[in-house]
Amino acid sequence: MKLQGIRVLDLSLFLPGPHFTMMMADHGAEVISLEPPGGEPVRQIGLQQDGLSVWFRNVYRGKKSINLNLKSAAGKQAFLKLCATVDVLVEAFRPGVMQRLGLDYAAIKAVNPGIVYCSISAYGQHGPKAQQPAHDLSIQADSGAVFINEGQDGKPAMPGMPVADMAGSLMAFSGVLMALLKKQQSGQGDYLDISMQDSLIAWYPNVMGPPFAEQRSPEVKQERSWGGAAFYQIYETSDGQFLTLGGSELKFVSHLLTALQRPDLIELCKLPPGQAQQPVKDFLRQSFISQPLSHWQAFLADIDVCWSPVRDLYQAMQEPHLQQRDMLLTDKAGNQHLGVPIKYQQEPAQPRLQLPAFSEHTEAILTELGYSRHDIQSMQAGGAFVSSVSKA
Repeated sequence: MKLQGIRVLDLSLFLPGPHFTMMMADHGAEVISLEPPGGEPVRQIGLQQDGLSVWFRNVYRGKKSINLNLKSAAGKQAFLKLCATVDVLVEAFRPGVMQRLGLDYAAIKAVNPGIVYCSISAYGQHGPKAQQPAHDLSIQADSGAVFINEGQDGKPAMPGMPVADMAGSLMAFSGVLMALLKKQQSGQGDYLDISMQDSLIAWYPNVMGPPFAEQRSPEVKQERSWGGAAFYQIYETSDGQFLTLGGSELKFVSHLLTALQRPDLIELCKLPPGQAQQPVKDFLRQSFISQPLSHWQAFLADIDVCWSPVRDLYQAMQEPHLQQRDMLLTDKAGNQHLGVPIKYQQEPAQPRLQLPAFSEHTEAILTELGYSRHDIQSMQAGGAFVSSVSKA
């Protein structure tokens, strides 16, 4: 696998860090997660199966779990020994925490010059908001994403996806891989300052026309991507279901409007999104509301146009296409996992669907680092770590 031989030490919690290090594990990296004494919080958040949450199962598979008290001398010493053996370190504390612990990039680089050290935070390591606490919703709101997620009532709506978290995950993943590639050439590691807000803002290239070109905020429902275009829109059917048109290219416009016997409306779709296309939206709305979704599924099946029914989340996961793409995996206990989206022809991912018990690998890792059985017992007695046995 592509990342075979890469060792990752992950101190992060919740979603951005654990998600991207799980992707590394899926592709062969050895990922060691350092959990706090109470364990990763998402072990118990949300619906559970076999004593662990579905969320945990989909960010922690294939990893090892250790626990070390970084405020104890023995725990900190063991941590530094471990850092000397890894290629990547990931942390997501508030800026300054690792420095106060004496475990910032400079300290780790001293014991491992080739370390790729990745810090993920809400607003980055510097700037006026660096110390401001925030999770996904706050970052989306602060960055304009909640505003552009305007509901039909004209008010901001709760976003359906944790896009700041996931943008941070993917930017961290990309950044770490680039740093590892450079390390192969130079032998030198690097430090990555990943801001979840920066990562989210970087996803805006197709929506920045009004702010950049006209120094104004967009009128959401009149913009191409958010309801201004007749062929990039959600329409209701007569049975209370919904479908989407998702492509405004003129060839798709022509195909559908011709099939609906209204080719005269094609010219309006050549105009900018907004009020000019309202007659087309009105016609399509009246058309789609006249028949049930099943009718439109049959009608649209042979027309070359971007469209899709609006499926609920359970329905979407039953899609045979996802099964054939291996995007739904099942472990030996019958529990489902989300699949691997990066599909190589050579050395494809081999996700390991087993989950670590809290601190399951602490003693084995310490033994690997040269600690004797007596040393490990003394460390545990002194509070340097919590074992899986005592946790249970």
